Amino acid sequence: MQEIDHIVVALDLKPGERILDVGCGTGRHSFELASRGFEVHGIDISERFIEIAQGAVDSLATFERVDARAMEFESEFDAVICLCQGAFGMMTADGEDDAVVAGMAGALQPGGRVALSAFNAYFAVKYHDGAQFDAATGVSHELTEIRSESGDRRTVDLWTGCYTPRELRLLMTSHGLAVDSVSSVEPGAYGFAPATVESPEFLAIAHLPTLNVPQNMR
Repeated sequence: MQEIDHIVVALDLKPGERILDVGCGTGRHSFELASRGFEVHGIDISERFIEIAQGAVDSLATFERVDARAMEFESEFDAVICLCQGAFGMMTADGEDDAVVAGMAGALQPGGRVALSAFNAYFAVKYHDGAQFDAATGVSHELTEIRSESGDRRTVDLWTGCYTPRELRLLMTSHGLAVDSVSSVEPGAYGFAPATVESPEFLAIAHLPTLNVPQNMR
């Protein structure tokens, strides 16, 4: 999977490290990471998605139903990923995305790394026909079609939080994360391209700095 190829490099992941997959859905990123020798724990608010992920055969990943806005992990992981708007950007009330990032930062050990994707606000304004963009909130609203496991189709409202690189940096640094890069990406084509208005998503890479303890306090 190309997305995970890039994440492994961008986060400098080493086999055996513990990774938290926030908004894991049915587990596609978790499964791929586990197959490469990482210890992965996936969380999602959807009980059905977690049931499907837990039913996979021969996977070393573990899964748990958790609301990403209320994570209680404390310095337990070497890396945290939140990709393809599994949690971040899908909860558009004031403070909800902030709570997701706070929980991700809290889950990291000092020196741990984060990969977070978000919809590109510039792209949403410039190209997203058929959607309404609220400049005051940075939220895009559109109608989209979903399909049930049995194949039934239904049209539903979709609200999505969109971000600029500056907003992502401010949000992440407000929770103690040091932002290493914000790149322009699209699903299945992650890389280190500079942020532009022409990509549907941004990918932010950050880390939690280690504490420098003065010699006389050791």
